[in-house]
Amino acid sequence: MAAAGGSFLLPIVASIIAIGVIAQILADRFQVPSVVFLIAAGVLLGPEVLGVVGPDSFGNALGAIVGLSVAIIVFEGAFHLRFEKLREAPAATLKLVTFGAAVALVGTATAVHFLLGAPWDVSFLVGALLVATGPTVVTPILDVVPTRDRVAAALETEGIVNDVTAAITAVVIFNAINVGIDDPLALLALFAERLGVGVVVGGIVAGLLFYALRYVDLSPGNAPRNARLLVLAGALVAYGAADTIDTEAGVAAVATAGILLGNADIPYEDEISAFKGDVTLVVLSFVFIALAALLRFDVLVSLGLRGLLVAGIVALVLRPALVFASATGGRFTTGEKWFMSLVGPRGIIPASVATLFAIGLRDAGRTGAADLLVGTVFLVIFVTVVFEGGFARQIAEYLDIIPMRVLIIGGGKVGRTLAERLEDRGENVVLVEQQKEVVETARNAGFTVHHGDGTDTEVLRSAGAENARIVVGATGDDDVNLLVSQLSSSKFDPETVLARVNNPENADAFEELGVRTISATVATAQAMDNYIERPAMMDWMDEVGHTGEIQEAAVTFEDLIGRPIREVGPELPGDCLIALVQRDGETRVPSADFTVERGDRLTIIGGREEVHEAVRFVDPEGR
Repeated sequence: MAAAGGSFLLPIVASIIAIGVIAQILADRFQVPSVVFLIAAGVLLGPEVLGVVGPDSFGNALGAIVGLSVAIIVFEGAFHLRFEKLREAPAATLKLVTFGAAVALVGTATAVHFLLGAPWDVSFLVGALLVATGPTVVTPILDVVPTRDRVAAALETEGIVNDVTAAITAVVIFNAINVGIDDPLALLALFAERLGVGVVVGGIVAGLLFYALRYVDLSPGNAPRNARLLVLAGALVAYGAADTIDTEAGVAAVATAGILLGNADIPYEDEISAFKGDVTLVVLSFVFIALAALLRFDVLVSLGLRGLLVAGIVALVLRPALVFASATGGRFTTGEKWFMSLVGPRGIIPASVATLFAIGLRDAGRTGAADLLVGTVFLVIFVTVVFEGGFARQIAEYLDIIPMRVLIIGGGKVGRTLAERLEDRGENVVLVEQQKEVVETARNAGFTVHHGDGTDTEVLRSAGAENARIVVGATGDDDVNLLVSQLSSSKFDPETVLARVNNPENADAFEELGVRTISATVATAQAMDNYIERPAMMDWMDEVGHTGEIQEAAVTFEDLIGRPIREVGPELPGDCLIALVQRDGETRVPSADFTVERGDRLTIIGGREEVHEAVRFVDPEGR
């Protein structure tokens, strides 16, 4: 069927896109990265099983289709890479994309050469491709495994940067193989040339797009739609222009354009982001399924146990070595380092570029080298995606690196506002709501919402109450909030149960259960009183969560234990200070001579970014 070529092209493409959408739905349903289902679908549709998709299905257009798809995927990932997120782990990120990439390149090439008997040129070609982790596989994992910002920032940045550098490095090595270049300086010049072309072209396109979006009237009636289409066209133009000038410079161009545009103050940013995400989902599904369908099982079998050993070395030896070396001295906990080590799947860049290179090697008469290249790359992709992607959540739960889970019963305005503030601090929040229209509103706002009755034990359990540290009853019904508090305390025993009290006369019933309450009536009166008696403080409190912040942190950083506040304070960022210390249930304003002990809870106030940095400094373990 695959051999029929063009006559079946339309139904094949339509089927692949439909299967890709189904894979995404299954991924959301079972909390497993979508790439696992996409690869499985590709193998199922390929010539080794059903034979629906094969090498001749797309004629000579596969290279162009893959190239443009990769451009959209890389642009979308780069568009979401914010400079402020990079501040979460700048030192570790820089090491990962430099020292770490070098370790992966040399280590993988050495393993391929000695275990599979490949010549050094092919070994380094494989090594260059397998440097790339890529946003196409990392982002779906982070979508289902909430991590702290520092972990997500490091993994996402590594994926985007290494996608670019790995693709360019591989092209340079491939060109060197074809023309016989072996001078390191000449290879470095080729790399710099392609990277430079990509950066320049990407910068120009980003500048033109920024000007058009900010200063050109894109039609008042359809401006958001036109902005989305303009950005999509710009990404494709950046890729095509740079790739025409220098092969594979297009990847660097779209990455540059995406990063610059994503960090610029452009209108319709949310609409553009949502649209790009949907387009990326479609092309990602197509490319993953199409490339997985091209793989032949006999090539994988020919690698045997030695091939599996190479995959094991890449995933279980080199990856942990480069992560621990890169993250040494940073704020990452041991569990977070192991998570980053065990979740580094390879993605679309190695698969697509290896497929294109294999065609070139076969045309040059090096069929054995082509099979080894494709087989090794796809074997590592399969092993890392299936095991690291498929079990990422279980790995995170075992290592206990998922941020504090907060369960909020009630998806109304109060619940959503609280969820927004908590998520801004990197916490893992789930809303539970029974009314369908409220569920839809909350989900459209980007919140994770579990549809069901919050007074049902099974609903609470399925929403994650067994792992929740905090449960909040935030509905407008005191009876519901009271029942939620009772069920949570008796069935799941979270650290904190907090309830909204709409009628102050009901507060005693909550207090008898040991539930902390917030009365809307009392809170409003207190706020008004504070504005009358303490206007300066309330003016500053209005900025909490925006420019100002108040945070508590348990002291886990060993270097601070046993030292007085007079020494600890100056080590915090300039625009913040320690206002309170809680120890053994007692809270006090610390003097300069107060000595810090492990487990003390420090209340830190000051500028928003400075306080967040101080919390990471005081409590690197994230407790």
